[in-house]
Amino acid sequence: MKNLALALMLAPALLCGADDFRPLFNGKDKSGWVMTGPGEFVVEDGMLKTTGGMGLLYYSKEKLGNCVLRVVFKTASDRANSGVIIRLPEPPPDPWYGVHNGYEVQIDAAGDEWHSTGSIYSLSKVTSRQQKPKGEWNTMDIEINGQTTRITVNGVMVNEFHGGQAVPERKQWYEPVRGPRPDSGYIGLQNHDRASTVYFKEVSVRPLGK
Repeated sequence: MKNLALALMLAPALLCGADDFRPLFNGKDKSGWVMTGPGEFVVEDGMLKTTGGMGLLYYSKEKLGNCVLRVVFKTASDRANSGVIIRLPEPPPDPWYGVHNGYEVQIDAAGDEWHSTGSIYSLSKVTSRQQKPKGEWNTMDIEINGQTTRITVNGVMVNEFHGGQAVPERKQWYEPVRGPRPDSGYIGLQNHDRASTVYFKEVSVRPLGK
């Protein structure tokens, strides 16, 4: 009985350490995060909420590489648009810098396979659609491993992209400039437009191999 009680006491601690994810958003304020652009993120009920217009909220404390970035989000509508920016070589001076100099991992249930949740915007399409309906939480894991990026949405891998692989021709000015991205870089959250409301309750990271 004593051993059973000890095991029950230890179990929660073991489970808590199983993933080894380190939070980048503390649920209280935007410490460590910097906003650029006219749009804004506000902290509401322990979540980051998009508001305003086009903008980019980036994590300024460190560059991330050889890691898994976890983002837990929900949308207020079926057409809400946002994204997670990775591999930024330097702090972004404007919100479009992230699109053209990093990779935008798309959040948009209404987009086509090149522009829907889990795609690398206009560069690498998804193999399936896994985003849940509006109001439900989604977990997106972005593995950054050298020049390889793997994206999992709600437990299903939907995209694997290798830097340097063939990509579609760039057709519009707002599509990302083609070219190499660094193995590691700053990350950010995109605020897309005034009509899109997206909530983020977790942004966390763990090194690969843990």
